[in-house]
Amino acid sequence: MIILKLIRESFLFAFDALRQNKLRTILSLLGVTIGIFTIIAVFSAVDTLRNNLQQSVNKLGSNSIYVQKWPWVSDGEFPWWKYMQRPVPKLRDFEQLQRRSQTAKAISYEISIDNRTVKYGSNTVDGAQIDAVSHDHDETWNFDFQSGRYFTDIESRTGAPVTIIGYDIADNLFPNGNAVGKQIKIMGRKVTVIGVFAKEGKDILGITSDNEILLPLNFAKNIIDIESDRYNPQIVVRGKDNLSDVEVESELRGLMRSIRSIRPGGEDDFSLNKSTILSNQLDQLFGIVNIAGWIIGGFSILVGGFGIANIMFVSVKERTNIIGIQKSLGAKNYFIMLQFLIEAIVLCLLGGFIGLFMVYLGTFAVKAAADLQIVLDIKNIVFGIGISVAIGIISGIVPAYFASRLDPVEAIRTN
Repeated sequence: MIILKLIRESFLFAFDALRQNKLRTILSLLGVTIGIFTIIAVFSAVDTLRNNLQQSVNKLGSNSIYVQKWPWVSDGEFPWWKYMQRPVPKLRDFEQLQRRSQTAKAISYEISIDNRTVKYGSNTVDGAQIDAVSHDHDETWNFDFQSGRYFTDIESRTGAPVTIIGYDIADNLFPNGNAVGKQIKIMGRKVTVIGVFAKEGKDILGITSDNEILLPLNFAKNIIDIESDRYNPQIVVRGKDNLSDVEVESELRGLMRSIRSIRPGGEDDFSLNKSTILSNQLDQLFGIVNIAGWIIGGFSILVGGFGIANIMFVSVKERTNIIGIQKSLGAKNYFIMLQFLIEAIVLCLLGGFIGLFMVYLGTFAVKAAADLQIVLDIKNIVFGIGISVAIGIISGIVPAYFASRLDPVEAIRTN
């Protein structure tokens, strides 16, 4: 009961300080508010980017490795002239990996053909992304269907004129009906739609199936040179579920060096890319952003802390008579100290809650402007409140201690 009474009185004193010194209090709280807003906004932005990145990684597959000509990232130097001279992954590489790999759950050969026009009757879609893939593509990538199905093994092996199209493609070509079973024209050939991907929207890496048209690799083989550099051929290998990506990558590197007859000590003429490479690079970036948020928010909180401490010293001076009366009536030193300490914490919490509320409003603003779902995690909210309490304790401890050590007689005499 004593503690509750103490907290109640401290709240009343804090409210009285706000009411009597509005401008001074608001200016002092501004530092805490801006500091909490900056730190939590940065943390929320990092969590949002990381969440969207994870969604992209889930599409790529956390245990998938991409055999490609170019690396996704490079440590230090980027000798592009060496990479340019590398051969693209060939069908022979793909077939040898299929035959020799012991760690792969699925292996697919894939090419991309950008900015093609697709027609159905009088409806036309420009800028479609056409991908031609071998049969295991559905096991090396993660995707969902709105309607229809994936290629059968026979359709993949024979190169049947069938296709799976993205949601936006289907919506533009068939605005009034089901796309499955209809024939569309691609690269001068008629193909039958057997499936439509579920709508995804673009993620942080720009990966989406909404504007994609998927064809069997052997169908595209009859139209174009699928091993041409212009179509960016790649081999995607998904490791077995009980193996780590390091084990799969190690075997894959050895097999590719053997297939291409690279001598011991010779440089690889291929790149093994995986989603964790992007994750690690972005984690480093997020770390720098977090530090920047701490520095900017820290300065604001420091200023706010000094402001709160100043308010508390003024409050002690203004209430010296009251402190003397309380002590003469038997109030203990710890009671006086906790009274001012709780008051400082209440003031800092007020600034912290305002900062958190501003971040909360900001999530709606970003959602409306950029259609991006901001992650305001409960741990960040608790963290912000915790910082506010800590600043309240640090900035209020000295004034509170000073108040608790006042001599009651001298305090009563003070005007």
